[in-house]
Amino acid sequence: MWAASCLASCCAACACEACRSAVGSIGRRSARIAYCGLFGLSLVVSWILREVAAPLMESLPWINHFHKTPDREWFETDAVLRVSLGNFLFFTTLAVLMIGIKDQKDPRDGLHHGGWMAKMFCWCVVVFLMFFVPNGVVSFYESVSKIGSGLFLLVQVVLLLDFVHGWNDNWVSKDEQFWYMALLVVSLVCYIGTFTFSGLLFHWFAPSGHDCSLNSFFIVLTLVLVFVFAVVALHPKVNGSLLPASVISLYCTYLCYSALASEPRDYECNTLHKHSKAVSTGSLTVGLLTTVLSVVYSAVRAGSSTTLLSPPSSPRASSDKPLLPFDRVEEQDRKKEEARPVTYSYSFFHLIFSLASMYSAMLLTGWSTSVGESGKLVDVGWPSVWVRIVTGWATAALFLWSLIAPILFPNREF
Repeated sequence: MWAASCLASCCAACACEACRSAVGSIGRRSARIAYCGLFGLSLVVSWILREVAAPLMESLPWINHFHKTPDREWFETDAVLRVSLGNFLFFTTLAVLMIGIKDQKDPRDGLHHGGWMAKMFCWCVVVFLMFFVPNGVVSFYESVSKIGSGLFLLVQVVLLLDFVHGWNDNWVSKDEQFWYMALLVVSLVCYIGTFTFSGLLFHWFAPSGHDCSLNSFFIVLTLVLVFVFAVVALHPKVNGSLLPASVISLYCTYLCYSALASEPRDYECNTLHKHSKAVSTGSLTVGLLTTVLSVVYSAVRAGSSTTLLSPPSSPRASSDKPLLPFDRVEEQDRKKEEARPVTYSYSFFHLIFSLASMYSAMLLTGWSTSVGESGKLVDVGWPSVWVRIVTGWATAALFLWSLIAPILFPNREF
């Protein structure tokens, strides 16, 4: 018994030391990836609790205080929302604390990049405490999450626009025939996918014999926007390219599909309800992968030159360069004396995770509207339809603005 106790103590000590070493190895450059890992951990915890925590939550009197016990799905949804609420509060608190950081001499810079043992402990405590808050608070957070999810989708749009324009500029700058042909091939593939996808949308969501004018309007409007993208991009004054237009066209078509697939399963124009389980699983998987990739990409792009992600004091937020370079020794001395500005907005960085927490909760619960209302889980519904449709329209508006703005305001940088 004594030997077993000693062995257990040694194992625990080794495990703690390993965790302390791993956490201590997180440096300035890997901090953003560490936050992505923490967010990924929250998704895993949400998924596990959704599957196993329902029986335990049914026995908690401050949660299950109904005259009639709700269905198991209600508790599954409630568990996901409570983890999401804790995640949201954790990252929102960090976002508020990081407001106004301009240089690395700010004490809060150390909080952003260090103290990982304390931050992990605080995250666990905050998530644990969320299981003691009233159901009304969770219900309110669920309603707010729908708005936050829409904002996160808009952030995705901004990042996507930044990516496709950078992709296009990179290939065009090579000024070689091969890369021009590659631009044309990728654009054609995207347009073929867009029109093929649109045909499937008519087949799935506008079947003959039913009055599906709303769905037909959504699909036709998406096709009109695809045509407008191409016309504006190829206009001589715009001097654009088909690659960004084709990629955004495919993305808008996907958003249209995502919206129509979210229509109630008893809606006669949604013929996918016959395969509702498969569609829900596929949509959930794609949505979660998209969320994780979007958050990781936003973390990497947080040091980019876009003014949305970089503060005005950042050297990446301005293209001004000295006419004559400093001598290497003089530059090192200057860096020691002056405070180095931060390369991205810490506050906006954490805000990304706050919005992503809301969006991931909506995906895991199927955009539920059940908490605090009834015992039935509503996997899909009209709120999710309109969130995605409006996001598609916002995508179109932002893309067209990115093409037209340089013409309307030639003296400003965009």
